[in-house]
Amino acid sequence: MIPALLRRLGQTLLVLFGVSVLVFAVFFATPGADPTARIAGRNASPQIMEKVRREYGFDRALPVQYATMMKKLFITRDLASYADRGELVVPQIEQAAPVTACLVCGAAFIWVGASIIMGTLAAAFRDTWVDRTFMLAGLVGISIPVFWLGQVTNLITQSRYHDTWLFSWVPGLGYVPFSEDPGGWFRALVIPWVVLAVMFIGIYSRVLRADLVALAGEDFMRTARAKGLSPTRVMLRHGLRTALVTFVSLFGLDFAQLVGGGALLTEVVFGLPGVGRLTYRALTNLDLPVIMATVMYSAIFVVVANAVVDMVYLLLDPRVRDAR
Repeated sequence: MIPALLRRLGQTLLVLFGVSVLVFAVFFATPGADPTARIAGRNASPQIMEKVRREYGFDRALPVQYATMMKKLFITRDLASYADRGELVVPQIEQAAPVTACLVCGAAFIWVGASIIMGTLAAAFRDTWVDRTFMLAGLVGISIPVFWLGQVTNLITQSRYHDTWLFSWVPGLGYVPFSEDPGGWFRALVIPWVVLAVMFIGIYSRVLRADLVALAGEDFMRTARAKGLSPTRVMLRHGLRTALVTFVSLFGLDFAQLVGGGALLTEVVFGLPGVGRLTYRALTNLDLPVIMATVMYSAIFVVVANAVVDMVYLLLDPRVRDAR
């Protein structure tokens, strides 16, 4: 057990190191991304440019600059933004992370519940109008870009029909902390939850339906039916549990990617000050410290999610436990 944990820790550190080096290298290889010019401002004199270069350590070798940035990010935690001088990066991440977590957790609750219901019913009523309706709805959800759906939703709820009884409860764009107003927090997030969940409902329901249909002909499913178990119990107790292995694998990676900033478009469209929006602003300003911090934040979540998925496998699939 201990060797496996140490091996997982080594893989995690290696992945994080590779991601950090790649982001750092790409930033400095991008044309026009000289941080000295961005900090000094337009039409800065050569003397000012040289002063800024010495002050921020841009005159040192790239490996030294990389090591200094990693130290400030993870050890001293005093890494400052290049675009907003004096603005510390880590506190910005700490303020944005709860917003993104609230958005993604609510959307995940919706898409997991809806996709399990749709996928299971579609498999149970295979080749009927129920199956075709759910799969068509899922395909439509996959095909709609999240930014387009968000903009259309805002047009309906914020502008055209906002004064009607149906959408008069919808607040303006932005975020309300749960500690200040739980009701306002829910009203501000319920529509972004649905918008973000629509695409994943389509993907997960179709994947789950395909797995359940494929499992229907397996030996253990035929044995369960031969024992006289009801079709509902066979589907839920045996088929669904096995099909959830693929489901959990997809969910772990998607959830971690969204929490790490993958919900960028949703946050920008609905004015939510989360990690994705912070990353978007940093990319537009080519602000390396913020980009580095948000990418490392995302990478950590993805790596941790992989480890959690491996542990969930042990609970869902006895064959994995036997193999180990």
